[in-house]
Amino acid sequence: MSTSDKINSSKAPEPVGLYPHARKVGNLLFLSGVGPRERGTKIIPGVEQDEQGNVISYDIETQCRSVFNNVRTILEASGSSWDQLIDVTVFLTNMKDDFKTYNAVYAEFFADNQPCRTTVEILSLPTPIGIELKCIATVDS
Repeated sequence: MSTSDKINSSKAPEPVGLYPHARKVGNLLFLSGVGPRERGTKIIPGVEQDEQGNVISYDIETQCRSVFNNVRTILEASGSSWDQLIDVTVFLTNMKDDFKTYNAVYAEFFADNQPCRTTVEILSLPTPIGIELKCIATVDS
Protein backbone atom coordinates (compact mmCIF):
# COMPACT_ATOMS: atom_id res chain seq x y z
CA MET A 1 0.00 0.00 0.00
CA SER A 2 1.41 3.35 -0.98
CA THR A 3 1.39 6.42 1.18
CA SER A 4 -0.28 9.60 0.10
CA ASP A 5 0.19 13.27 0.76
CA LYS A 6 -2.73 15.38 1.98
CA ILE A 7 -3.04 18.75 0.28
CA ASN A 8 -5.05 21.76 1.39
CA SER A 9 -5.17 25.05 -0.50
CA SER A 10 -5.23 28.33 1.41
CA LYS A 11 -7.26 29.85 -1.46
CA ALA A 12 -9.96 27.20 -2.03
CA PRO A 13 -13.16 27.03 0.03
CA GLU A 14 -12.81 25.25 3.34
CA PRO A 15 -14.04 21.63 3.30
CA VAL A 16 -17.42 21.10 4.99
CA GLY A 17 -16.12 17.98 6.75
CA LEU A 18 -12.98 16.20 7.85
CA TYR A 19 -11.17 15.73 4.53
CA PRO A 20 -8.38 17.41 2.57
CA HIS A 21 -8.82 19.26 -0.71
CA ALA A 22 -6.72 16.60 -2.42
CA ARG A 23 -4.44 13.61 -1.93
CA LYS A 24 -1.46 12.75 -4.06
CA VAL A 25 -0.63 9.08 -4.64
CA GLY A 26 2.31 8.51 -6.98
CA ASN A 27 1.70 10.74 -9.97
CA LEU A 28 -2.08 10.84 -9.45
CA LEU A 29 -3.99 13.59 -7.68
CA PHE A 30 -7.45 12.86 -6.27
CA LEU A 31 -9.60 15.88 -5.43
CA SER A 32 -12.34 15.72 -2.84
CA GLY A 33 -15.72 17.01 -3.97
CA VAL A 34 -15.42 20.68 -4.93
CA GLY A 35 -18.32 23.11 -4.95
CA PRO A 36 -18.74 26.77 -5.85
CA ARG A 37 -18.47 28.29 -2.35
CA GLU A 38 -16.02 31.14 -1.67
CA ARG A 39 -13.22 30.75 0.87
CA GLY A 40 -13.75 32.31 4.29
CA THR A 41 -17.47 32.81 3.84
CA LYS A 42 -20.70 30.91 3.45
CA ILE A 43 -21.46 32.86 0.27
CA ILE A 44 -22.24 30.65 -2.70
CA PRO A 45 -21.83 32.51 -5.98
CA GLY A 46 -25.07 32.37 -7.95
CA VAL A 47 -27.26 31.40 -4.97
CA GLU A 48 -29.74 33.69 -3.24
CA GLN A 49 -31.06 32.48 0.12
CA ASP A 50 -33.70 33.74 2.53
CA GLU A 51 -33.00 34.33 6.24
CA GLN A 52 -33.70 30.67 7.04
CA GLY A 53 -31.15 29.49 4.47
CA ASN A 54 -33.70 28.32 1.91
CA VAL A 55 -32.71 28.82 -1.72
CA ILE A 56 -34.81 31.57 -3.30
CA SER A 57 -33.06 31.45 -6.67
CA TYR A 58 -29.85 30.22 -8.22
CA ASP A 59 -27.80 30.78 -11.36
CA ILE A 60 -26.16 27.53 -12.48
CA GLU A 61 -23.82 29.32 -14.90
CA THR A 62 -22.33 31.39 -12.07
CA GLN A 63 -22.01 28.24 -9.93
CA CYS A 64 -20.29 26.35 -12.77
CA ARG A 65 -17.74 29.10 -13.32
CA SER A 66 -17.03 29.28 -9.59
CA VAL A 67 -16.63 25.52 -9.12
CA PHE A 68 -14.33 25.25 -12.17
CA ASN A 69 -12.19 28.08 -10.77
CA ASN A 70 -12.09 26.36 -7.35
CA VAL A 71 -10.91 23.13 -9.01
CA ARG A 72 -8.19 25.08 -10.84
CA THR A 73 -7.08 26.66 -7.54
CA ILE A 74 -6.75 23.26 -5.85
CA LEU A 75 -4.92 21.76 -8.83
CA GLU A 76 -2.39 24.58 -8.87
CA ALA A 77 -1.90 24.41 -5.08
CA SER A 78 -1.20 20.69 -5.53
CA GLY A 79 1.46 21.09 -8.22
CA SER A 80 -0.88 20.08 -11.03
CA SER A 81 -2.79 22.09 -13.61
CA TRP A 82 -6.06 22.27 -15.53
CA ASP A 83 -4.59 20.47 -18.55
CA GLN A 84 -3.58 17.54 -16.33
CA LEU A 85 -7.18 16.63 -15.43
CA ILE A 86 -7.92 13.10 -16.64
CA ASP A 87 -11.30 12.29 -15.08
CA VAL A 88 -14.19 14.47 -13.90
CA THR A 89 -17.36 13.31 -12.17
CA VAL A 90 -20.03 16.01 -12.06
CA PHE A 91 -22.96 15.98 -9.65
CA LEU A 92 -25.97 18.13 -10.59
CA THR A 93 -29.05 18.55 -8.41
CA ASN A 94 -31.29 19.51 -11.35
CA MET A 95 -30.27 17.74 -14.56
CA LYS A 96 -33.39 18.73 -16.50
CA ASP A 97 -33.03 22.49 -15.95
CA ASP A 98 -29.25 22.83 -15.57
CA PHE A 99 -27.55 20.35 -17.91
CA LYS A 100 -27.67 22.50 -21.05
CA THR A 101 -26.11 25.54 -19.34
CA TYR A 102 -23.58 23.44 -17.41
CA ASN A 103 -22.60 21.60 -20.60
CA ALA A 104 -22.01 24.90 -22.46
CA VAL A 105 -19.82 26.32 -19.67
CA TYR A 106 -18.00 22.97 -19.38
CA ALA A 107 -17.24 23.07 -23.13
CA GLU A 108 -15.78 26.55 -22.71
CA PHE A 109 -13.50 25.56 -19.82
CA PHE A 110 -12.50 22.20 -21.33
CA ALA A 111 -12.07 23.25 -24.98
CA ASP A 112 -8.39 22.23 -25.00
CA ASN A 113 -8.24 19.47 -22.39
CA GLN A 114 -11.01 16.90 -22.58
CA PRO A 115 -10.82 14.51 -19.63
CA CYS A 116 -13.17 11.57 -19.23
CA ARG A 117 -16.46 12.80 -17.78
CA THR A 118 -19.47 11.38 -15.99
CA THR A 119 -22.46 13.56 -15.08
CA VAL A 120 -25.06 12.32 -12.63
CA GLU A 121 -28.11 13.85 -11.00
CA ILE A 122 -28.38 13.61 -7.24
CA LEU A 123 -31.10 14.72 -4.84
CA SER A 124 -28.97 17.18 -2.86
CA LEU A 125 -25.50 18.16 -1.72
CA PRO A 126 -24.32 19.03 1.83
CA THR A 127 -24.69 22.77 1.20
CA PRO A 128 -27.33 24.51 -0.98
CA ILE A 129 -25.36 24.20 -4.21
CA GLY A 130 -26.43 22.86 -7.59
CA ILE A 131 -23.11 21.40 -8.76
CA GLU A 132 -20.08 19.61 -7.34
CA LEU A 133 -17.06 18.08 -9.09
CA LYS A 134 -14.93 15.06 -8.14
CA CYS A 135 -11.70 15.07 -10.14
CA ILE A 136 -8.57 13.03 -10.84
CA ALA A 137 -5.49 14.62 -12.38
CA THR A 138 -1.89 13.75 -12.96
CA VAL A 139 0.83 15.59 -11.09
CA ASP A 140 4.55 15.73 -11.68
CA SER A 141 6.34 13.70 -9.00
